[in-house]
Amino acid sequence: MKKKNFGQRLRNLFSRGTDTETFFEDLEDILIEADLGGQFTMELTDRLRGSGRFRTREDLMAALKEMILSEVNGTDLALDPELLNVVLVLGVNGVGKTTNLAKLAHHFRQRWPQAGMVLAAGDTFRAAAVEQIATHAERLGVRLVRQGTGSDPGAVIYDAVTSARSRGDRIVLADTAGRMHNRANLVKELEKIHGIIRKQAGDDVIYRKLLVLDATTGQNALRQAEMFHEAVGVDAVLLAKYDSSARGGILVPLARQLGLSCAWVGTGETYADLEPFDPTTYVDSLLDM
Repeated sequence: MKKKNFGQRLRNLFSRGTDTETFFEDLEDILIEADLGGQFTMELTDRLRGSGRFRTREDLMAALKEMILSEVNGTDLALDPELLNVVLVLGVNGVGKTTNLAKLAHHFRQRWPQAGMVLAAGDTFRAAAVEQIATHAERLGVRLVRQGTGSDPGAVIYDAVTSARSRGDRIVLADTAGRMHNRANLVKELEKIHGIIRKQAGDDVIYRKLLVLDATTGQNALRQAEMFHEAVGVDAVLLAKYDSSARGGILVPLARQLGLSCAWVGTGETYADLEPFDPTTYVDSLLDM
């Protein structure tokens, strides 16, 4: 369901009147398709039923906005340019993980121009992944730590953090593998990397785990988040490809079921197409207000 159709469907629904059970059933269908989750959708429509007749579409939209807004929170990775910051970027293959890592690199190059930065090619499973991050590093003018395809990803990230410490760099952005055909191996690998970083991260290191999710994948994103959160404990979400779909409603069940908040939203293909998450802007966009 495209963003441009979401608000239109609500407008069409409202034009048929709001005082019938059919109205609320259709409203539930629309909200579930936006990936707000079945439980929250039922709670939301029950509250709307009990609040009386809406005189205008604006009344309905304002009520929806208030209820959805109460469920989502933005978060900040709380990085510090005076310390070494290690950001482990997580996500399954195909969500735009490496591309969004490059967007983050661009962002911090602009924000902290004097801070040294290193990228770690921790997805050693795919040769294409190493070459992709190498291309981004060259374009951005950022140092890259890499090894050959099939090498130990934990060793790559260890070398990146050690190198950053010795050079006085302030940011390490570490890519990771995202293959899903063998979940057990993926989880084991991530747990190992997590352990390596934790051993290196003393009081002078800020360590964050950022999960990239594709807004167009709907409830599958929730299942992905559950896996990564269970493996290493996710600190924040980056919602990618949000420009192409209204199904960013997945942030509601992510918050309600896993306690995860969104830090960033990917809105396009260029390095600059990355925005800090703003709950009000998000809900306005979701509802096409």
